Amino acid sequence: MKRVLAVLAAAAPAAAGLFAYHAVSQRDQDYRSAMARGEQALAQGDTLGAVEAFSGAIALKPGSMLAYLRRGETYRRQRTLEAAARDFTTAAALDPGATRPLEELGDVRSDQLRLDEAADAYQRHLKLDDRAARVAYKLAVVRYNAGDNAAALATAELALRLDESLAAAHYVRGLALRDAERQDEAERALRRAVALAPELVAAREELADLLGALGRRPEEIAERQVLAQIKADRLDRQIALGLAHARWAADAREETAVRRRQAEQAVAILRAAVDQAPDSAAARTALGEAWLALADAGGDREALVQAVDALSPVIAGGQAASESLAVYGRALARLGRLDEAERLLQQAASRYPIALEALLEYAEVAERQHQYDDARAALIRYEKIGSDPAGFASRALRIASLSWLLRDGAAADEWVRRGLDRDARNPSMLALRGRLATPSSPDGRR
Repeated sequence: MKRVLAVLAAAAPAAAGLFAYHAVSQRDQDYRSAMARGEQALAQGDTLGAVEAFSGAIALKPGSMLAYLRRGETYRRQRTLEAAARDFTTAAALDPGATRPLEELGDVRSDQLRLDEAADAYQRHLKLDDRAARVAYKLAVVRYNAGDNAAALATAELALRLDESLAAAHYVRGLALRDAERQDEAERALRRAVALAPELVAAREELADLLGALGRRPEEIAERQVLAQIKADRLDRQIALGLAHARWAADAREETAVRRRQAEQAVAILRAAVDQAPDSAAARTALGEAWLALADAGGDREALVQAVDALSPVIAGGQAASESLAVYGRALARLGRLDEAERLLQQAASRYPIALEALLEYAEVAERQHQYDDARAALIRYEKIGSDPAGFASRALRIASLSWLLRDGAAADEWVRRGLDRDARNPSMLALRGRLATPSSPDGRR
């Protein structure tokens, strides 16, 4: 009897171990089943079911990095971003050598515009895998969006050293170079991005904008024509193409025949845009600009009337944007309706967001109405908000001349000095400085 009892006693621990083994095995099977249900739910687009299944898997195996990762990815698909970030953070903590949770965490924080946290996640990823070109590109994007242009450029160049064929990295590098005013290099980078990925529309749009800013109208228009053809029903691209022609027509350095031809092309494109979307304020404003360009290129008074007609429905609503009011006011001024023009341009100059050109147009009309103080205030405001450096000297001369007319010698002196700092040999500025040096009034009386 004792021997039997001894055998039974020895068998008891073995039976307990067998029970534990079966329990663990069953838990593993249940875990795998829950994960499979989650994947199946995701494949069917059932994100709620997927979250429930992955949550069940986490309950069965709290140390599963994969379960947290997949639930986090599901939350991100739902745009439940904070929950996604929590799961990716947990997944990264459970497996410190895993890179995928860190990339996903960086993506979520970037979506949330928590750029410092996104950069931290991407940097941790790159410490684990310094060959990850795609993650280096994402870090460049985050740094660019955070306003750290130098770091964005350096990181984009790192991404390209890892993978020269990464079109998106060429694109970000082009943006950083453009902002650093390295325009030739920016153009090459953007062209490389477009060559590698013709479908990368954002790069082509930036290239078109850069060419336009450089005044290279035929090349800008060629790019905008491609953009317009990519999706012909995109109204914004048709408007951008028409405005590119209008800007070419507004270039006083071109021959009159060229300017008129470009203005007519702009009118044709933008008329079609208005026909496509009669209620579009953007299309009507652009058409008004095209008619004004035609008038300035040697068109008759009828072009100005057409500009007013194009914009009248927009203005009639009482909620027109600053840009629309500015174009309308400019057309009225060209027609000699100065009182109406002044009122509309004054509205344009006070309606946010302000179209900067409205301030220049208002200053011109106010000066023609002998309202020199208002004209000067508009020009000074233009400089404070953000002006075009290329035209600073001429605007400084206008402000100085208006200050002289207002008998404000100190202001006139200041703006002459600032103008000469940009254009030291400007004859008009030098002449005004000479007049300021003599104790006479603007009307010539001593």
